[in-house]
Amino acid sequence: MLQKTSGIVLHTLKYKDTSIIVDIYTEVAGRASFVVSVPRSRKAAVKSVLFQPLALVELEADFRPTATIYKVKEAKSFYPFSTLPYDPYKSAIALFLSEFLYRAVREEAENRPLFAYLRHSIIWLDECGTGFANFHLVFLMRLSRFLGLYPNLEDYHKGDYFDMRNACFTPLRPQLHSDYIAPEEASRLTRLMRMNYETMHLFSMSRAERTRCLAIMNEYYRLHLPDFPVLKSLEVLKELFD
Repeated sequence: MLQKTSGIVLHTLKYKDTSIIVDIYTEVAGRASFVVSVPRSRKAAVKSVLFQPLALVELEADFRPTATIYKVKEAKSFYPFSTLPYDPYKSAIALFLSEFLYRAVREEAENRPLFAYLRHSIIWLDECGTGFANFHLVFLMRLSRFLGLYPNLEDYHKGDYFDMRNACFTPLRPQLHSDYIAPEEASRLTRLMRMNYETMHLFSMSRAERTRCLAIMNEYYRLHLPDFPVLKSLEVLKELFD
């Protein structure tokens, strides 16, 4: 059945000479895989450049109930980027987040609140002029709500450890495992939890602090998501934002 939907590009893979397979988080069906014909002709209706990391697309596809990969009939951009692919900092963030979402978001069902969050976040980053160095940290922290992984913040007291396995703060160092954060870093984590896109520029962080927060959050997701790998784009992101 042909159906139109908006979507967010997560991953592309070359398939034969004139086709690609694209993983897209769609508004109507959650995550889905599509085969897209991209002829090399300049007059081709669909061009591969349309499917860059985190691109916001509108497509019409044949959603057959028995299919695992859907065939795209038409595709176009529904929000052309003005800065994201051209700013080296933003494009590095986009590359990292697209890989992260490709590994973390596996739900093959409609989830409009999550789709709305992703779309809003991507457009915000594209439109933001300055002060977005903490964007990926805030994005990942808030994404955990939609995946059911948001930490329990109710019982935090100064000097607490953060137990990453049980997603909670504790006054005592966990004895049965080593997946915890010491009090000083746990305190920094609570500061990150207070940030949002509008206020994150007010929280000053060094590159070392930002890198450490990113490593902690990546490890946190790895503990709670089965088969979550080490991300190739992680090292690139660590070198940015002095």
